[in-house]
Amino acid sequence: MHDLNTVPRLSVVVPVKNEALNILPLVEEIERACAPLSPFEVIYVDDGSTDDTANQVLAARATRPWLRLVRHEVSCGQSAAVRTGVHAARAPIIATLDGDGQNDPAFIPQMAAVLEDTTVGLVAGQRVGRKGAAKRWQSRIANGVRGRVLKDGTRDTGCGLKVFRRDVYLRLPYFDALHRFMPALVKREGFSVAHADVVDRPRHAGQSNYGLFDRLWVGILDLVGVWWLIRRRRRVPVAQEVL
Repeated sequence: MHDLNTVPRLSVVVPVKNEALNILPLVEEIERACAPLSPFEVIYVDDGSTDDTANQVLAARATRPWLRLVRHEVSCGQSAAVRTGVHAARAPIIATLDGDGQNDPAFIPQMAAVLEDTTVGLVAGQRVGRKGAAKRWQSRIANGVRGRVLKDGTRDTGCGLKVFRRDVYLRLPYFDALHRFMPALVKREGFSVAHADVVDRPRHAGQSNYGLFDRLWVGILDLVGVWWLIRRRRRVPVAQEVL
């Protein structure tokens, strides 16, 4: 049972763009996977879809009071959609996953359990068994360059399956492609980053909507900017009012 007045333990944020055929299969998987974490909520962020995505979410919501829909009037990108969902979320713990079905929500409970250690700010999924030589090659280059520059200790920052503390995320500077730099920026805030190997699956239906540039070349300026932010980080004083 889900009482809408009860604060959920977990908010699952799913950014989607033109994924109408993938909505119901993934909603059903999330429902099964997150049952042990009840009460939970699932927030679909429709990033300016031009197909039947929104109607499919609304149809699924008819029997699922924990399912929510937020819509962007126009497409603003994956990072913007994640940010919208996190701001709308009511739970202290957030899980994100891609809306195409390639991320298996079955891994969410074990990833969320890692956050019982309050020093951990992010549990990042690390894809194994990726399909397609081109995707593996693209990711290897992008992650290799990023890892050498930022030294974030993360093999695969492009995986959409992440579980993190909402308050930590809201401390991070916002910019396009933020989701690809989260490990480095979470460490910048003084939290540790844990990793979990997750299975990469073929998408249920349709085709990718965020393009090669978004998947691979996140931008030299973004990389340099994050490097600068890390170098400019100074110790944050612990302050208490004296009564």
